[in-house]
Amino acid sequence: MSKLVLIDGNSILNRAFYGIMGSNMLKTEDGTYTNAVYGFLAVMFKIIENINPEYIAVAFDLKAPTFRHEMYKEYKGTRKGMPEELAMQLPLIKEVLTAMNIKIIEKEGYEADDILGTLAKTARKKRV
Repeated sequence: MSKLVLIDGNSILNRAFYGIMGSNMLKTEDGTYTNAVYGFLAVMFKIIENINPEYIAVAFDLKAPTFRHEMYKEYKGTRKGMPEELAMQLPLIKEVLTAMNIKIIEKEGYEADDILGTLAKTARKKRV
């Protein structure tokens, strides 16, 4: 049976960003923050090394409201927005993943974990 790895990109990116924070945040010479990209890729390479999957997909949330926001206006209402230092790294990680030929999946109205759940269920039915 083939090995499929599905990753919640926002979750790993947030974890990497807050894990390498404070005065130790990594930056390029032009001031672009890279700590989340670095941490994300460290996790990604470890997964590839340990699991050696045939397929990898990374799902990301989009900024648009989801169906949950339509159902309940206060959904995630107390959460703070994404810090600018993290937001500027989102396009960078997507660029790197694209260069690595790793599939990025996003759908307006759905969160990454909704997408991943659907993919996992579909893959299980197809026995990927």
